[in-house]
Amino acid sequence: MTSIFQRAMGAEFERLHPMMQRRFGVGLDAGEACVGRGVMSSIRRGPWWTIPFLQIGRLRNILVPDVGTDVPFTVSNFPYRDPLGRETVTFVREYVIGRKRRRFDATMILVGHTIVDYLGTHQHLAVDLDLHVDDRGGLVLTSDAQRFHEGRISFCFPMLFSGRARLTEWFDDADGRFHVDLEVRNRVFGFLFGYRGEFTCEWTPATDAPDRLKPVRHERRV
Repeated sequence: MTSIFQRAMGAEFERLHPMMQRRFGVGLDAGEACVGRGVMSSIRRGPWWTIPFLQIGRLRNILVPDVGTDVPFTVSNFPYRDPLGRETVTFVREYVIGRKRRRFDATMILVGHTIVDYLGTHQHLAVDLDLHVDDRGGLVLTSDAQRFHEGRISFCFPMLFSGRARLTEWFDDADGRFHVDLEVRNRVFGFLFGYRGEFTCEWTPATDAPDRLKPVRHERRV
């Protein structure tokens, strides 16, 4: 039995570093959750005119408008069965920037052989992910098509008004830590948001996620 990432990646999953295999092996079959704790060496954003875009995303925990260095954070990966019967894994990142607490909410499911990443507290954005393994045994996640869902409204979100994310995560044997590097770019306006950091992980038995990590609404449409 396998995780949603193993099923999506097939044989390529075996090319991941063993620690990355364990981290992305989190699922109902494994009965295991993963909580990472570490520091973002930098959280950065694009020019001043990107701030309104980021502030809108902040309202539903989709983007973080703040910048900072040496920012403490946690990332919580818990498997659960959502009300629609789909195996789901949380990817909730929480930050403390000065006196501000920020969250970036994501929940992932498997549709066919594609991981679909729901973003935000209400799963407004459904984003297809391309998954590949790099030469370090790290995982490269690149966002692809995006759909917006709210009430009766549903449409493919124009990439002109959104960003394409590229996240690379790998495990370094030299320091025994996971490392992460994210950049979100718009094809016209360039760099929007990004962060770099490192963290360690703890695994605990789990076949459900705490309610505080689950979205307010589960979206049926993918």
